[in-house]
Amino acid sequence: MGSGFHQKSQAYGNFFAVDLIDIAPTSPFEPIQYHTKMSLPPVCTVQAQPSEEKERRCNATSATEFVLLGLLKHTKVHTIFLAMILLASITAFSGNALLMFLILMDSSLHTPMYFFLRQLAFMDMGPSLIVIPKMSMDFLILGNTISLALCGTQIFFLLMMGGAEGLLLAVMSYDRYVAICNPFQYPILMNRKMCMSLAAAVWICATVNASIHTAYTMHLPYCGSKDIDHFFCEVPALLKLSCSDTSIYETLVFMSSIVLLLIPFSIILASYTCILSTVLRMKSARGQQKALATCSSHLTVVGLYYGATIFMYIRPNTYHSPEQDKMVAVFYTVVTPVLNPVIYSLRNRDVLQALIKLAGKCRVLHQN
Repeated sequence: MGSGFHQKSQAYGNFFAVDLIDIAPTSPFEPIQYHTKMSLPPVCTVQAQPSEEKERRCNATSATEFVLLGLLKHTKVHTIFLAMILLASITAFSGNALLMFLILMDSSLHTPMYFFLRQLAFMDMGPSLIVIPKMSMDFLILGNTISLALCGTQIFFLLMMGGAEGLLLAVMSYDRYVAICNPFQYPILMNRKMCMSLAAAVWICATVNASIHTAYTMHLPYCGSKDIDHFFCEVPALLKLSCSDTSIYETLVFMSSIVLLLIPFSIILASYTCILSTVLRMKSARGQQKALATCSSHLTVVGLYYGATIFMYIRPNTYHSPEQDKMVAVFYTVVTPVLNPVIYSLRNRDVLQALIKLAGKCRVLHQN
């Protein structure tokens, strides 16, 4: 009887295990007693799923921290490269801060164009404060971990600053269009109230867009490895770690990229097409040179920004590689913020005059 019952219990082995413990009777007339000990199945049960999918669902967790694999390795060449990045970030921060100070202090620069340029300089200071310090610490201190809160902070501010810059460049092109094509209506169309409203709209749209993408990305389930193959938190890099289906969200990212990149870029192209046709009809050679100098500086910045951003966010994720993403990220977080104040100062006579005037005042104060 004992062996038959034991064989019967084995038939249910796929669901639970039964261990039989026979207790000796105290008298010859007392029957043998059997006590059973059952072990229940695991809590995580996923029915009608392949084994790999089942394991992935069971391992899905809410991440509390990630590991940034970084950009640099601990070699002499990469140490020199880190020193160059730090120098570039300090230059970018100082140059943009100086540009903001000049526009604020010099009354001749209190015009709509320089009001928007001050906004652009503030946006270019963001990567120097958000990305570079953490990247430097990860290179100098072992660990390279980043908390979920800090990762979300990086994503939010980078998306907000980047999105705002794209919209602001479109606003700046409209400002140049009105100044060159409708100079007599310029004081009316681009008054202080209009400038403040356009700047507020830029920041609000960028903040809403960044909030949506940050909230969604931070609430995705992440399975297994928490290693981010990047030197800061970015949406495409995190999507590769998620074990959920992100195809719909990737489509939404593509659509929002079109709204925030291609539509402003189309406005810029239309504005400068009209500007170019107006400049070519000018009879004054000096007026043509001044208009072209101002517009060429802005177009250079537009090319730097949109070239890197479209390459990063418009391409499908299947065409992304970690090495390419890192190089493009270095370009728009380090190189572009350095070049923007140089472009607007060296190729802008008003800014150069304000800088010379400030240097003269500093020299007089130092002599006294």
